[in-house]
Amino acid sequence: MNKFTAIVLAAGSGKRMEQDIPKQYMKLGGVPLMVHCLRTFQQSKCTQIVLVVAPGDIEKCRTEIIEKYHIDKCIAIVEGGEERYNSVYSGLQAIDDGYVLIHDCARAFVTTDIIHRCMSAVTLYESCVVGMPTKDTVKLTDDSRKVLDTPERKNVWIVQTPQCFEYTLIKSAYDKVIADADTSITDDAMIVEKATNHDVHMIEGSYTNIKVTTPEDVAFGEAILSFKRQEKT
Repeated sequence: MNKFTAIVLAAGSGKRMEQDIPKQYMKLGGVPLMVHCLRTFQQSKCTQIVLVVAPGDIEKCRTEIIEKYHIDKCIAIVEGGEERYNSVYSGLQAIDDGYVLIHDCARAFVTTDIIHRCMSAVTLYESCVVGMPTKDTVKLTDDSRKVLDTPERKNVWIVQTPQCFEYTLIKSAYDKVIADADTSITDDAMIVEKATNHDVHMIEGSYTNIKVTTPEDVAFGEAILSFKRQEKT
């Protein structure tokens, strides 16, 4: 039986949110932001969860998040690093096999359907990323903002999380990038692209799988929660 580990990243400072507390602890729909995605992974067919938190926050998250909200699939809480890729690497140290679904906790509205599509796709491709085709025309520019190209919209995707990989593939790719001290990395798929010859496949997520980053996103997030509550009634 395949093992699927969700590495949930909750180690950021959330400066763009302009709040007194890191955004992962900010209440959305009455509970801390990170709880929404943790509950979804808990309810999914995902085998286990590794939660990556800011330095010094392990006990806080254990008592105020994992125990309080009964996230029983959480097998480890580990401290993250200065950059996102450092935090992912910390999470990878807590496991040693299977498949990995790397998810930003700020994407609070991931669904079990998305997670299950990830689980099916990663067993087929070994490397896949959730995203959605862009709704807008995209322009590529140089540093002076002069337009260089307009790519076909149907081929341009907005990347989301989870980003999903066979464990040895992503671990070996991360080992190489960490050893090279490559600071240009912006997501996990980019690490596989740079450090291996393995293809990365896009799989469909959802336009509501937003990343809560700014105060405006909070209002959008509350609207998504309200819509979901209405669907259940």
